[in-house]
Amino acid sequence: MMTFLKTILIILLVYFGLKFLVKLLTPYVMRYIAKKAGQKFEQAFGNNPFQPPKKEKEGSISIDKTPSSKTKSKSTVGEYVDYEEID
Repeated sequence: MMTFLKTILIILLVYFGLKFLVKLLTPYVMRYIAKKAGQKFEQAFGNNPFQPPKKEKEGSISIDKTPSSKTKSKSTVGEYVDYEEID
């Protein structure tokens, strides 16, 4: 009978101890996972878009050419029909 109670007590102690440790370590594990995901995202997509652009030396010239948008959008949806209402 005494060994049964010891076994139940050990099981409960292990259960509550693990439960406490999980609650204690969850923020650290989540922070680690978020950091790793951020690193993988940065590797996949390049630099941080929120990072300020690099300053150039004074007197240097840089030309940022934007593509010309000479696309003519003449999408014809349909034909215009003029109508009159008949009473």
